[in-house]
Amino acid sequence: MSTLKKFFKDTIIYGIAAILPRAINIGLVKLHTSVFGAERYAVNTDYYVYAAYLNALLTYGLETAFFRFFSKEKEKGKVISTSFISLLITTTLFLAIALLNAQNITSIFGFENILHVKILIWTVFLDTIVVIPFAYLRVTNRPIKFTAIKVLNILVFAVLNILFLWVIPNSYLSDSILPESFRFYNNGQPQVIYIFLANVIASFATLLFLLPIILKIKWSINKNVLKRLLTYGLPIMVGSLAYVTNENIDKLFLGDFIGNKEMGIYAACYKLGVFMTLYIMAFRLGAEPFFFNHAKEKNAKQNYATILKWFTILGAIFMLVVVCYIDVFAKLLLGKNEYFEALKIVPIILLANLCLGIYNNLSIWYKLTDRTIYGMYISIFGAVITIVFNVVMIPIIGFMASAWATLAAYGSMMLISYLVGKKYYKVPYNVKSVILYLLLASVLSFISFIDAFRANYYISTGLVLVFLGIVFILEKRELKELLKK
Repeated sequence: MSTLKKFFKDTIIYGIAAILPRAINIGLVKLHTSVFGAERYAVNTDYYVYAAYLNALLTYGLETAFFRFFSKEKEKGKVISTSFISLLITTTLFLAIALLNAQNITSIFGFENILHVKILIWTVFLDTIVVIPFAYLRVTNRPIKFTAIKVLNILVFAVLNILFLWVIPNSYLSDSILPESFRFYNNGQPQVIYIFLANVIASFATLLFLLPIILKIKWSINKNVLKRLLTYGLPIMVGSLAYVTNENIDKLFLGDFIGNKEMGIYAACYKLGVFMTLYIMAFRLGAEPFFFNHAKEKNAKQNYATILKWFTILGAIFMLVVVCYIDVFAKLLLGKNEYFEALKIVPIILLANLCLGIYNNLSIWYKLTDRTIYGMYISIFGAVITIVFNVVMIPIIGFMASAWATLAAYGSMMLISYLVGKKYYKVPYNVKSVILYLLLASVLSFISFIDAFRANYYISTGLVLVFLGIVFILEKRELKELLKK
């Protein structure tokens, strides 16, 4: 099996790990938006924003550093044990300190009650200590086991959501089956805390699934390995925090500037952009270990260029399909009509996330040359654009400012990474093709979103077929070669 063919095969398997859990999560959005109004849904959004920041901080870049040094070191056991024990120690310290100060954290961040904070602390703890076991499955080419555990996690989460938010409130079961400390209903209506409870229980189940791997890890830390991991990983951590800022600070600003209801509406519609996020995540799960493991191969750079072009083509197809049939997806996933007001952000968010995916491809230059500090600088630059644009423009154009800020940040990061990367690790990317497919998909998406054509599915289908036809004409020869390998 050729290198590229194996890469695409593994990426498809990882795609299941990314897409199926998120697809179930998307299905739960309708349950959540049906049970909770926009203002109450905003509480759920705030919770996961803080969780994202804590996850980025507590992993401090060790996942990417693990991939880098696992492929370089002869004694790979030292990399595994040092990475895992380091995260376990720091995360356990976080757990103890955060639980002792839970009341203060509740006041500072404005949570509804201290239980929200305690559940958040435990969830972040559990999610962090499984980072290295999951990375080990990826780097040792065990995508099926990785996928199975990810799917089991989301199934536990989904079943508990349905039980807490639909089965019990509709009297299919009495809430007396729950322990008294688990009963959070107001006049028969569930509180948002049940989403958080489902999450922490699912995270604990994941830890149990990964215990066989964890128990095989040696309990030792190599100081030299740790020093190199931290030197490589800490700039990644700063970049990750900047990424979380790009993804989430807009929601916090919207809540502060124009109210939680508008923020809840924006956050719900933002999730329609998850189709692109799923695609990027599936690609990243397969690509990150692949890029490191195959960096020394003779045709590595040409493979990276080919991968980027086809990543852009497939991403452009995803974007075009979602925009062309956006009203169908909205009715299926959002539930209440009050959320439809922000649908116009979706095309912008999709294009922004596609730019982010291209940036992730391009970022291999600073990861392979151990110049992660540049990734930190680029991510910080994107975060500054996000913050400034939101602060200045939200009072003027509302939540549309947040969508445009996301595109401006990710678009500029993509461009800067390409220009700087040429100096340190020149890859023969087919820039003309990438630009062509981005522009073509954007223009066709714009046409489908015009009021005269929107929800006309004959035209929408025609636009998608036009794009596919152009791709087939231009890429027919290469596509046949890839399928033959």
